Amino acid sequence: MSTTVDRPQNSTPELTHRDRRRVAFASTIGTTIEFYDFYVYATAAVAVFPFLFFPKSDNPTIGLLSSFATFGLAFVARPLGSIIFGHFGDRVGRKATLIGALLTMGVATFIIGCLPTYAQVGIAAPALLALMRFCQGLGLGGEWSGAALLASETAADGKRARAAMWPQLGAPFGFFIANGFFLILVTALGHTNGDPEGAFMAWGWRLPFLASAIMVIIGLYVRLRLTETPVFQAAVDTGKKVESPLKEAFRTAKLPMLQGTFIMVGCYTMFYLVTTWILSYGIGSRDAGIGLGIHYNDFLVLQLISIFAFVAGIPLAGRLADTRGRRPTLLWTTVAIIIFGLCFKFFLDPATATEGSVLAFLTIGMFLMGLIFGPMSSVLPELFPTNVRYTGSGISYNVSSILGAAIAPFIATALNASFGVQSVGWYLIIVAVISLFAIIPMKETMHKDLTEI
Repeated sequence: MSTTVDRPQNSTPELTHRDRRRVAFASTIGTTIEFYDFYVYATAAVAVFPFLFFPKSDNPTIGLLSSFATFGLAFVARPLGSIIFGHFGDRVGRKATLIGALLTMGVATFIIGCLPTYAQVGIAAPALLALMRFCQGLGLGGEWSGAALLASETAADGKRARAAMWPQLGAPFGFFIANGFFLILVTALGHTNGDPEGAFMAWGWRLPFLASAIMVIIGLYVRLRLTETPVFQAAVDTGKKVESPLKEAFRTAKLPMLQGTFIMVGCYTMFYLVTTWILSYGIGSRDAGIGLGIHYNDFLVLQLISIFAFVAGIPLAGRLADTRGRRPTLLWTTVAIIIFGLCFKFFLDPATATEGSVLAFLTIGMFLMGLIFGPMSSVLPELFPTNVRYTGSGISYNVSSILGAAIAPFIATALNASFGVQSVGWYLIIVAVISLFAIIPMKETMHKDLTEI
């Protein structure tokens, strides 16, 4: 069984500053594209798909829940994607696998922009949408682990969390581009949320999906210029590769996979509450008791402003993780998330909420999200030996996406409809406490040498 050894020095072959800048750019632009594709779907799942891809219903919540069900389908696919791409990432290499993941995600997103609607082909429309959403999940399931390994396995000594935070920045960057694109479209085309007519609903919503092709071409160009990571190359040179990374991971790293899954589950739940569910709640009808009635355009502006807090939190978390340690950074941020969960009614109560209180909620939530998400790209890879690192970290990351993200918008929508908005806060608290119990026994990994595990 592979063991972990504490070493004060990093024994990976030294890379130049230029090499590391190229890796940082490649890992960031790749995850930016992947998360852009993912968030384009998330935004459309609230504002477009309930009206165009599902049968009409007198109850608006039914269409929204149906759309969120296809949204969650990608999270079911992500563990499968981590197994498929993890196998090749641990057998063939990080570079080639990352290219395959990028293409899978990009092609599926482009096809969504070409799909016929329910009015045109009936039940085939949501079926095709679900299939492409599944393919999106496969691609993202292989993307994150590869990008995290690309950054962490080429990091300078003592700066691994700061180097590994670059792919994490792809999340807010992709979110900003996706929502910014939608904001420009709905403003230019005069769209009002809930209106099934007009240019935006006829063809405008397709443009962000089709534009993914341009971004994928850029990402491919950047990644094709990379070389293999020195840590993986060292494993190849010393004969540490295994024939079946999945089998080896379950033989030698079951506990790290379980621990990594529950470390991430609170992070995922937090993220999809403050990005996806909050959009449906913010623009939902106040009179019908399902939201705050904020105009769609105005709510997108609030989200775009708050995303800068997400961007600020990630590098701060990377520095804290390198100087104070991974465990204390995750521990105290999770405690802060639990406190945040107590405040949902204070910020979002339909009787008192304003755009200002919603912006405060989004900003605090996004900043905490940056703090908890930032160190994950160093924490999860450090739990696993090199020969199963892609597979193990990918399974942990993506299984937690099912438990924490796939069901979060669905559960939150149902809770709010039945018990009010504070029940959503209690849901976040319960999941964050589960993560807290996974973080408490976690061993500090900031001084681990990746070539020795």
